[in-house]
Amino acid sequence: MNNMMNVFVVHVENKPGVLTRVASLFRRRAFNIDSLTVGRTEKPDVSRMTIVVDTDADGARRIEAHLYKLVNVLLVENITKDPSIQRDLALVKVSCTHDTRPHVLDIINVFRGRIVDINSDSLIVEITGTEEKIDGLLEVLRPYGVLEMVRTGIVAMRRGSKSSLERQASTSAYVHVDDSSVSYSV
Repeated sequence: MNNMMNVFVVHVENKPGVLTRVASLFRRRAFNIDSLTVGRTEKPDVSRMTIVVDTDADGARRIEAHLYKLVNVLLVENITKDPSIQRDLALVKVSCTHDTRPHVLDIINVFRGRIVDINSDSLIVEITGTEEKIDGLLEVLRPYGVLEMVRTGIVAMRRGSKSSLERQASTSAYVHVDDSSVSYSV
């Protein structure tokens, strides 16, 4: 079994309960969500989910088929193998004394982080980039004392001039998902 991180972009109706239904689908099917971000899109009635799941190709096909069965799901794209931009955001609170502050600031500059709060014994840095970039910064800051950290999870967008919904409309009004190997039992 060759598992890999699969990145799904899911457009849903912006209605109460949709997130719960999507998360429950993953729980019922025993898939662990590695990262989940949700936000509004350029259309006020549509939200966009970016869901990262570690699974094989068969599992990815099953996830896509199951997501399409949910009433409020408008579009599902597995952009894992497509040219895309993926970013994560982190806020990191780092311990720093008067003596260590210049070293910590130099490290943050190398990683193109931004100081968003500073006081006498710590500072908070904001960093945006790939998961690897953020992991690298955390590793270098660890000896100084990472006091607290929060990450948003991955957001992703396919490269190119067309939006996801435009791409779907130009290919066909109906998206067929091969779900012949999917079990419909609950």
